[in-house]
Amino acid sequence: MASRPSIRIARKARSKAEADFATWLMMAKLGSFDDLPENAQAFLLDYRGRLERMSEAESKAVAVREIYASYYSEMGGVGAAPELETVAASADDGAARSQKARMPPPARLAAAAPDRPAVRKSMPALLIFAAMVALLVVYKFLMN
Repeated sequence: MASRPSIRIARKARSKAEADFATWLMMAKLGSFDDLPENAQAFLLDYRGRLERMSEAESKAVAVREIYASYYSEMGGVGAAPELETVAASADDGAARSQKARMPPPARLAAAAPDRPAVRKSMPALLIFAAMVALLVVYKFLMN
């Protein structure tokens, strides 16, 4: 089993590899391929070559794995980069996902009984309209 520091390095390298690959791919699609660093261009050329032999999802997974291994060794990881569990669905659908766990919604007040209906705190629209009409009448009366 890998040590704790190497797991941290692996997680950082993996998330950086996924983000960088997505950025590089988008820049290449927008026509900025020549502006990318040499290593990024090399990874993208390998990715494009693999697209002819395998599906896009498989080619992306292999490219991210290669970038991850490179980053892992650059960040000081020892030996081969450990395999981390990744969410394959989030990489396939192209949507950005938050990596933080969501906070649960706040609990209802304990004092409120569940069988009682909740008290409405908003004013009805008719009452607001009546108040506005009354203010207009008072304003007209005072101005004349």
